[in-house]
Amino acid sequence: MPGSLKQKTVKGVIWSCVERFSVQGIQFLIMIIMARLLSPEEYGLIGMVAIFLAISQSLIDSGFSQALIRKLDRTDVDNSTVFYFNIVVSAILYLILFLAAPFVAEFYNQPELKSVMRVICLGVIFNSLAVVQRALFTAKIDFKSQAKASLSAAIFSGVVGIVMAYGGYGVWALVAQQLLNLFINTLLLWIFSSWRPLAAFSWQSFHELFSFGSKMLASGLLDTLYRNIYPIVIGKLFSASSLGHYTRAHQFSEFPSQNINGIIQRVTYPILCEIQHDDKRLENIYRRFLKLSAFIVFPMMVGLSSVSHPFINVVLGTQWEFCGQLLQIICFSMMWYPIHSINLNLLQVKGRSDLFLRLEIIKKILGVSMLCATAPFGLVVMCYGQIFNSLIALIINTYYTGKLINVGFFRQMRDLFPIIFLSLTMFAVVLLLNHLITDDIIRLIVGVLVGAIIYSGGSYIFKFKELNELISLIRRK
Repeated sequence: MPGSLKQKTVKGVIWSCVERFSVQGIQFLIMIIMARLLSPEEYGLIGMVAIFLAISQSLIDSGFSQALIRKLDRTDVDNSTVFYFNIVVSAILYLILFLAAPFVAEFYNQPELKSVMRVICLGVIFNSLAVVQRALFTAKIDFKSQAKASLSAAIFSGVVGIVMAYGGYGVWALVAQQLLNLFINTLLLWIFSSWRPLAAFSWQSFHELFSFGSKMLASGLLDTLYRNIYPIVIGKLFSASSLGHYTRAHQFSEFPSQNINGIIQRVTYPILCEIQHDDKRLENIYRRFLKLSAFIVFPMMVGLSSVSHPFINVVLGTQWEFCGQLLQIICFSMMWYPIHSINLNLLQVKGRSDLFLRLEIIKKILGVSMLCATAPFGLVVMCYGQIFNSLIALIINTYYTGKLINVGFFRQMRDLFPIIFLSLTMFAVVLLLNHLITDDIIRLIVGVLVGAIIYSGGSYIFKFKELNELISLIRRK
């Protein structure tokens, strides 16, 4: 990579790491403390309304974030148009959610859900006010400002949530934490940003941005609906407690996978957009991003799976033991998440949101079919079905990558095979040790240490280039 592009990438990765892991680290600790104070049922109530918040956020954004980032000649009129659109949409959505709350509570047979939903959905409005600021910071690869806002919001809201949970407020501690987090984050982004909306709305700008963003909106809605259909089915067919165990397991699996993916995706998208017309250069940088993300994520996910049972028992307590069983399975589906995202990123870079949408439709049809086939056999089988579905989705996602820059499924698997093999070797050894040790704390400590030694030692012995790139990136801090 040329000097300026490399410097941008390194700086962006560093500050994106700071934001992701400082914020998520704080939230992780807060979640552990609150999970010890609250019950799986109370977490399950929040899980039941999560889909409505996720869908609302997709509708508010409407793909405009990606469209603004991708548009190198964006103007203040473009930004203002998106800002006012978001406000109107968020107000309409909140009204719909407010009126729908009694029906949602009745659907799940949870009367308390009515008031919980009406309050927590205020976050929809808070989120809409910061879409443009986040997009502009990301376009400039300025994650430092976002890091300061996110970390401050996480700390303050977390302290309030813990105090309320300790005081016996139950599910309302979770509601207050989430709302305060969104409100403070939005407020600080406005303070740190120099951009302010003009008194202008351009239909020409709207149509131009929406022509790209509408495909991203449809794709985002499909993905959001699919990712949240599992909580709906679990909450309806099983119980709030089962949903609480599932959402905690999913959250733990998301911590390494989605955070690493978020860092890489936020940095790679604006970087790759700058070289979107140079296919050869795009191919080389794309493959490096792909291997580096797998080198970091695969061992983290496989390692977490290998120590899932002692990890959950030590961190959350034995009342969450079923969560450990689900976590061990889910990690193997979530480990592919960054690879999916990087492949789809390329379609956005190339402006092919039509292909993006086509792939999402195909994958979601297959995913819902898998859900219908596995749901009658219980929650554990449903989680195994997610692994199979993730692998099928990977084959689908890599189809157009092969067409556009000649980096299809088999070429990617050749690149990633050494990392996969070393990760699975580590998994087998750690799992064997877990069966030989009975104390959970010792199992966890030994498992983490042995896994780290096997993976780092293997990477060094077999001369993985990604190890040198990671060390170089850390040294550049």
